[in-house]
Amino acid sequence: MYSTAFALVLSVLAATAAAVPPVTVPPVTRPSGVPPRPVVGATAVWPVGPPRPVVVRGLEPPASAYGPGHRGVDLAAPPGTEVRAAAGGRVSFAGPVAGRGVLSVTLPDTGTPPLRTTYEPVRPLVRPGAEVAAGQIVAVVAGGARPHCAAGCLHWGLRRGGVYLDPLSLLPPPLLRRPPSRLLPVRGG
Repeated sequence: MYSTAFALVLSVLAATAAAVPPVTVPPVTRPSGVPPRPVVGATAVWPVGPPRPVVVRGLEPPASAYGPGHRGVDLAAPPGTEVRAAAGGRVSFAGPVAGRGVLSVTLPDTGTPPLRTTYEPVRPLVRPGAEVAAGQIVAVVAGGARPHCAAGCLHWGLRRGGVYLDPLSLLPPPLLRRPPSRLLPVRGG
């Protein structure tokens, strides 16, 4: 009896999966070397730092809704690092997802559906419904083994509905450029 019920459930799932068309996610495209345009404005900030954090891994949009990829950017940040809201908005979620702390902020006046930033793994310091300003401390990077960034990192995501976008597009171009090199005096010997 158990195997018959199990087989029935599997056949229903298979039929349902076959009937649902795959959802494709458009890739993020821009000319090589051109920084992304800000979509929020000049008030957006890096979620960790200063100084400017190291981007450990960039966005690699999936080819389909459930395909492989990297749905955000990883910024070098050891556990205990303060996390700032990259842009102002309303906290839409703060809690655990699959054993990791996650914080989501919905950005107002960014279209329909609105843009939403996500931060993980974190220990949220704000509650759902709270209004936060760009640069406000909203969480702390949580510990935990992550093989791709052994020293710790913050995964920063950006979505519009079901489409993953490059969170770096929130930042004004001056924040994306490295500061100019400074020459130090040569000391004679």
